[in-house]
Amino acid sequence: MMGRLAAQEQLFYQFRLEDHVPADHLLRRLDGLFDFDSLRPWFAALYSPIGRPSIDPELMIRMLLVGYLYSIRSETRLCEEVHLNLAYRWFCRLGLEGRVPDRSSFSKNRHGRFAEGDVLRSVFELVVRRCMEAGLVGGEGALVDGSTVQADASRHRRAAPDEVAEAWAEPGAVTRPVQAYLDQLEAEAAEPREGPQHKPPKTVSLTDPQAAWSVKDGPGRFSYETNYLVDDRHAVIVDVEATPARLSQEIVAAKAMLERSRRALGFAPQSLAADKSYGTAPFLSWLNDRQLTPYIPVLDRTAQTDGKLGREAFTYDAERDSFTCAQGHELTFRSVTKDTGVRRYKAAASACGSCPKKPLCTDAPFRTLGRLEGEGVRDAVRALAGTEAFQVARTRRRSYGWNWVTRLVRRRVDRLSL
Repeated sequence: MMGRLAAQEQLFYQFRLEDHVPADHLLRRLDGLFDFDSLRPWFAALYSPIGRPSIDPELMIRMLLVGYLYSIRSETRLCEEVHLNLAYRWFCRLGLEGRVPDRSSFSKNRHGRFAEGDVLRSVFELVVRRCMEAGLVGGEGALVDGSTVQADASRHRRAAPDEVAEAWAEPGAVTRPVQAYLDQLEAEAAEPREGPQHKPPKTVSLTDPQAAWSVKDGPGRFSYETNYLVDDRHAVIVDVEATPARLSQEIVAAKAMLERSRRALGFAPQSLAADKSYGTAPFLSWLNDRQLTPYIPVLDRTAQTDGKLGREAFTYDAERDSFTCAQGHELTFRSVTKDTGVRRYKAAASACGSCPKKPLCTDAPFRTLGRLEGEGVRDAVRALAGTEAFQVARTRRRSYGWNWVTRLVRRRVDRLSL
């Protein structure tokens, strides 16, 4: 006889949430990695000692972790999913009857006390320390790169900086992202931040002005750059830095991540592998000063000669600090550009005027050459390019790819749980 489903309400149930979360569930394996008791001193400093008890910050962080792990971007949907999903409830310590916080609590805390106290970074560093204790971190080298992330801002709502200033002057037009951008401008005016100085952008988003206009991944859009510092043993991310999607900010982020991970985690790699955009003379010199071997292709624009003889046709004499061309004419040092650190060398106009190779060398009255102050370091890095260690570091970086977050969470957590 065919059965029929009948909904029957029982007065009592024998139900243990613990029994309904599989032993190999991702959240169960992750749960043993977190010790929030060590972070509670940070949490306590962000709350008033009086008043009504707040929502437990551990609950909010656990819910945010669920959102990150399962790509739940909407806080409204996150609250709904945690309310309905038994595994999520178990991970968040809510049981069957625990009340899920309102979605507004997340935005208020993330942009308020959590941001001011850098709580989420403390949670991140807690996980990295567990990776270090399990022997997953501690390779000889590190890898660095960045990937663009599209900002939640329409490409059509943009204007020139002078136009948006007028729009933001209206009452009620200054939203939280806009206010953060204005505060940043005020802070930079008082104390300029490290890194290259940029001209004002040609276009600014009206809704998220901190994002940068980028054409890196196709049609122009407002984007951010997510920069990763990764240990080369098991591709575990040891630091992250978000910046506007500008190429020059990648190096600024790399310096910040290397210094912060060394100070907070004791992460001290012996080498750094990266792509050519990091191969500038100042950054290579910075790495050399810190005894970090750069397995990085040198960013070299000397080949851009417009069909004329390149720098390889000239010989540099370090003792005389001068170049000599194939015809024996000397190019002596004349000046240095303060902003870029480029040293300029110039030949005598009389020597170039009578030279039979002048049409192949220059259209100007005399030939000039530029040499960066860190050119010696660049030459040393060029010499590394032919070594086996350089090729191994570059191959390892390519083989890991940039899906390191998935690798860390889904492939290494089983080892950490042991």
